[in-house]
Amino acid sequence: MFNHIMVGTNDLERSEKFYDAVLGVLGCGGALKNRSPSGHMRMFYRHDGNTFGIAEPIDGGSATCANGATIGFKCASAEQAKQFHDVAVASGGTSIEDPPGLRTGDLGSLYLAYVRDPDGNKLCAVYRPK
Repeated sequence: MFNHIMVGTNDLERSEKFYDAVLGVLGCGGALKNRSPSGHMRMFYRHDGNTFGIAEPIDGGSATCANGATIGFKCASAEQAKQFHDVAVASGGTSIEDPPGLRTGDLGSLYLAYVRDPDGNKLCAVYRPK
């Protein structure tokens, strides 16, 4: 369904350090840097057929996060989801909501770990036990 997900940043260098560390936990290599036709810088992380991008806003305004939006990253284990969370916090992110852990509800059991990146975007590390 999705081709890519992109978030804005007010500090591309800071975002690169943060996402290199956090997405590295998932086995993703470094960002591919690109200058858009408008002259704004952006970075793309590609892994397992998916693309996650970070960009300076093309309209020249400040990057803001979407209220109510969450970007979920699929993890291979509960340990990997916890590591994603811990690396995010150590790299300048903020732990939010409940501590990382197993949640059970109508959708079954999920191990979830929530953080905000340095620009305020809400990220979730998700592992669905089999």
